[in-house]
Amino acid sequence: MYKSQKTSGLESLLKTLADRTRLRLLNLMGEHEICVCFLVEGLSTSQPKISRHLAYLRRSGLVAARREGLWMHYRIVRPADKHLAGVLDQVLASAAHDPEMKKDLARLNSACCAPKLIKLQRAPAPSPAN
Repeated sequence: MYKSQKTSGLESLLKTLADRTRLRLLNLMGEHEICVCFLVEGLSTSQPKISRHLAYLRRSGLVAARREGLWMHYRIVRPADKHLAGVLDQVLASAAHDPEMKKDLARLNSACCAPKLIKLQRAPAPSPAN
């Protein structure tokens, strides 16, 4: 079962998105649930650093976690507010074009046991309903 909190407002969302490591993590998650071990592989960063940023993302309500045995799986939780969801969509769409974030996805996709659902190029986010 997923555990999450609602993101509280624009300021909170922007503070959460204002860190490059958190942006890179969100970029790797995309529209998929992903295990911490793959996030460590994709970012080529230490597990404690990844866990610290994932904890921040969980506290903000922007990601949810699910335990499966010893492994924690994370996924993005879209804000309920359509305007905040739109901000998140635009930031993630922009991040997908960043050279370092493209390298992160390529590194993850080249891992021997990488989830095959992750694509180097994502489809554009759906337009918010009016």
